Amino acid sequence: MSRTRHAWVLPASVLLALLLALLPLPLVVQPLRPYWLALVLAYWVIEEPERVGLGFVFIVGLVADLGFGGLLGEQALRLVIMAFILQRFRARLRFFPLSQQALAMGGLLVNDRIVASAIHLAIGEPVLPWAYWWAPLLGMLLWPPTFVLLDSLRLGRRP
Repeated sequence: MSRTRHAWVLPASVLLALLLALLPLPLVVQPLRPYWLALVLAYWVIEEPERVGLGFVFIVGLVADLGFGGLLGEQALRLVIMAFILQRFRARLRFFPLSQQALAMGGLLVNDRIVASAIHLAIGEPVLPWAYWWAPLLGMLLWPPTFVLLDSLRLGRRP
């Protein structure tokens, strides 16, 4: 019953993550923008692996690529790599306390920056400035509140 009653949370959270990524920010804080889509999809891969797998993550990544106007397939590849690692270690990660999950997410977000830099380097695009490497730290700090909020919405409890 809770699955059908709260089925709206998955598409709404992914849509909100896409909109947050498209939200214009001043140039000063632009490098600190967390990768909201990765945080939201990481939650769903960990908590609902039968609904959110690599195919779903790939499609959402392609939608993000189309919406952001970047290299087609770049975000899809980055998100699939992250989802694959999460699926591989899901059984262990689910039982970590939120602080350790946040550290793991920080590592995944740094890995995402490395993959993005490698892609940009391979196709000859300029690599992001060093200030953009602070965003994984902010994403790591945002993991616990994001997890608690999505968990309470998914399970129907108050945050």
